[in-house]
Amino acid sequence: MAEIIAMPKLGFDMAEGTLVRWLKHEGETVAKGEVLAEIETDKATVEVEASVTGTVRRLLVGEKSTVPVGAPIAILGSPDESIDDLSPSVPTAPPSSASARAASAAVPAPSPDSHSSAASTGVPGGVRASPIARRIADEQGIDLKRLRGSGPEGRIVKKDVISAAPAPTGAPASAGESIPLTRLRAAIGRRMQSSKQQVPHFYLTVDLDVRNLVDLRSQLNAVQPEDARFSVNDFVVKAAALALRDVPGLNASLLGDSLVRHAEVNLGVAVAVDEGLLTVVVRQADLKSLRQIGEEVRAMAARARLGRVRPEDVEGSTFTVSNLGMFDIDHFVAIINPPEAAILAVGSVRETPVVQGGQLIAGLRLKATLSADHRVTDGAEAARWLQAFRSRLEHPAGMLL
Repeated sequence: MAEIIAMPKLGFDMAEGTLVRWLKHEGETVAKGEVLAEIETDKATVEVEASVTGTVRRLLVGEKSTVPVGAPIAILGSPDESIDDLSPSVPTAPPSSASARAASAAVPAPSPDSHSSAASTGVPGGVRASPIARRIADEQGIDLKRLRGSGPEGRIVKKDVISAAPAPTGAPASAGESIPLTRLRAAIGRRMQSSKQQVPHFYLTVDLDVRNLVDLRSQLNAVQPEDARFSVNDFVVKAAALALRDVPGLNASLLGDSLVRHAEVNLGVAVAVDEGLLTVVVRQADLKSLRQIGEEVRAMAARARLGRVRPEDVEGSTFTVSNLGMFDIDHFVAIINPPEAAILAVGSVRETPVVQGGQLIAGLRLKATLSADHRVTDGAEAARWLQAFRSRLEHPAGMLL
């Protein structure tokens, strides 16, 4: 039976997405779970997978078209079944630009040369490039085949294309570099500005003793292969998730005049990517082991940096952890990511003098700052959450049970 593939909804505030590229064409077979298209949203470029095995019967929108959430974008089915009863009810999505308006509703089949080139290398045109790099190159008229990529496996990334972009006509040599905002960077700016203007933030900071954590981590990593070693962030995410289970008032969102207590603890983890910041989501983090958390975050972060995130990677977080410890940052405060009620900002582990039992000793400390929405919670409840977080992080062996 024919199946309609629709524009997915990635996050509560997503209204539309841009179909960047079709990876399958009409008449081609596709397996369930195989990537059908790349979609660009305000958050990221994500891969849309086929929900069933079948043949691509019709592509309903052209590349670079902006499509409302839930709108049909393709029809999958068997090669010989009729889809006439589906086609008339499928609206054509509005295009996102003048070039897209000129495009047909369906993507034309590629030429034999281009198709064989893409098939032989597994990448469009035989060039490895991130989606944002492809978009900028297309806008600037830059031939990606002439560039040398600085990314993994020689992949062309945003900075490679920007470096090759011609200077604006008539601009003086000392004008500096003009870089258009990416969709993600613009979205981050809008959301953070709105959050700071509309959400009444308050902040609480704790100084944590992480000697036990560092010692335990060293013991565990001594018997782990290098690619499976635990990070400090794994412990932070697990401790935050358990603290949300202990103090569920912060695992909530404001919806009109009501508070929604989320049934699941879905931890967002901020990840730096070429074009900005992306939050990947560890679902039910309170129920997962440290190993599971570490493996999931590493896998999702790798996909995010390659521009290959999946819809489930970036949607549904109920609380976020932003850790800049790897950048040697002592302390910072973060802006809440609506509709979440709070975000935790984590700095570096520092060796510092501390007083213990009247004696001055070398201690290992970590500063963490909670930013909370005063409409959802208050100082006392936020302080209780930090106490629960401190207890878990300062006695990390309990997180192994």
